[in-house]
Amino acid sequence: MISIIIPVYNEEDNVAKLHNELVSVMKKIGRSYEIILIDDGSSDETGKIITKISHNDKLTKSIVLARNFGQTAALSAGLDNASGDIIIPMDGDLQNDPRDIPKLLKKIEEGYSVVSGWRKNRKDSFFRVLPSKIANLLIKKLTGVQINDNGCSLKAYKKEVISGIQLYGEMHRFISVYAAWSGGKTCEVVVNHRSRKNGKSKYGYSRIFKVILDLLVMKFLHRYISRPIHFFGKYGFWSFFIAFAFVIWSLILKYAYNLSINRTPLPIFAIMFVILGVQLVLTGILAELLTRTYYESQGKKSYKISYVVANGKNIK
Repeated sequence: MISIIIPVYNEEDNVAKLHNELVSVMKKIGRSYEIILIDDGSSDETGKIITKISHNDKLTKSIVLARNFGQTAALSAGLDNASGDIIIPMDGDLQNDPRDIPKLLKKIEEGYSVVSGWRKNRKDSFFRVLPSKIANLLIKKLTGVQINDNGCSLKAYKKEVISGIQLYGEMHRFISVYAAWSGGKTCEVVVNHRSRKNGKSKYGYSRIFKVILDLLVMKFLHRYISRPIHFFGKYGFWSFFIAFAFVIWSLILKYAYNLSINRTPLPIFAIMFVILGVQLVLTGILAELLTRTYYESQGKKSYKISYVVANGKNIK
């Protein structure tokens, strides 16, 4: 089954049109599907409209959130209620083209676990496109996952590669990165991007800073979630080394040049970096204890098995 997940916020003029387009496309594909519409606390009639749609179409679920939690939380609600083994999220503003869905499914059938849409010819203003390009270059550099358009909502995933992923902040745009890090085979296809005709964009430049901060958190968790002492300990020992260098330099000034070190800030710097080093190491130990509690209390493993071969057979 294919689950199409669409978070919507104040899209009363678009959601019914999008639903009609989706139904038309999915009927032509000829595979079982469900459409999940999530109203993220809209202040217009969006919630009532999606509720009416789901009453008239048994293949459509409507989820109305209590208030505006943000796109990531709305997408998580959709994922939690999805029944399909293939997940296709998309925007509800009609800028994503449902006719691109067969392209994504074809790549899934070719063996890819993650298929990301690439809005190569975006129909947005320069002031939206430029920050997006900068953010995508930064994401590629820091994550090593070569996706040109992480901000494109139209993607396709095998559910197995995204199950268990917990999303916070603006991290919905990093699902492809998470999936790739988990061993998912990733590719990108060029998709159509349409101009917005109804409603207003919810994009704000404050998102840029949120994305950067979430990216740093994600990078840290990926590299150090099972060994935080390696991160804090490394900088703790660098701090000790700097403190030691200040002490040596103070002794050289005192005995080689007969200068009074009491008139220099070197001893204060040495003490400061020793204290900083101790704090970093202790923070690393505390983080290590929290990590072990996290894994052991929930029965989680620090690894993910791709497959097992036993008795001459592959066991999933």
